[in-house]
Amino acid sequence: MNQDGTGVIHSIAERRNYLSRKAPRVKGASFRGERLEQVIAANLDYLFIVSSIKKPQFSHRLIDRLLVAGESSNVEVILIINKVDLDKKDHAADWKEFYEEIGYKTYLSSVTNKELPAKEIRKLINGKTSVFWGHSGVGKSSILNFLYPQLNLKVNEVSEYSSKGKHTTVTVRMEKVDIETFIIDTPGIREIEPYGITKENLSHYFIKFGEFINNCKFNTCTHHHEPGCAVMEAVNEGKISELRYDSYLKMLETIEDDVNY
Repeated sequence: MNQDGTGVIHSIAERRNYLSRKAPRVKGASFRGERLEQVIAANLDYLFIVSSIKKPQFSHRLIDRLLVAGESSNVEVILIINKVDLDKKDHAADWKEFYEEIGYKTYLSSVTNKELPAKEIRKLINGKTSVFWGHSGVGKSSILNFLYPQLNLKVNEVSEYSSKGKHTTVTVRMEKVDIETFIIDTPGIREIEPYGITKENLSHYFIKFGEFINNCKFNTCTHHHEPGCAVMEAVNEGKISELRYDSYLKMLETIEDDVNY
């Protein structure tokens, strides 16, 4: 990188994986045909999905969309639920239990109270490339500053008017924190539509569904209305969470809408 911010590309590495989403809609613009793919980062070892329990409010549906993006990109996903100092009813602990039961490592965090297993996380991501992704205002940059103070990333407050985060990080930035450890900070997102997902394969990225989908009567089952659906049966028997199944159905509706673009 030159002092004026310019640089020169010397080589392009082969991609072993990459994280992407559908390009966001632009207000006032019309879309015809398929929405384009927006690549967030490539050659990743970990995707840290960062949420806050409040300010902005925790959304399991957003988390589930980000999980689908991570699973479809073949990236190991870890969750961080931040701002637990604002949690007066211990909801964060309940969500931690919920997602760890599914199979996702989940950390609780309060940067304000300096509560984060920083040593454990730094050991985990040492020598790896990790991306931090989530809603605007959830504290991604604050967490990274806590983990690696030398980064000194700019942070901002959540809007008091809307209780939504303001875009402090405006571009994807990869920081080298030691010889072989790279951290990628990303702009906060307001919406997420995983790219390349179809009605037929969406269920494969809800990892608990995998135990049941091969037992459905039809191999084209979308687990929505079909007779002999093993996934719906598992939901009725309490083997799959109704909250996760609800997230799945909401995403399925969105994918159906995408066909009309």
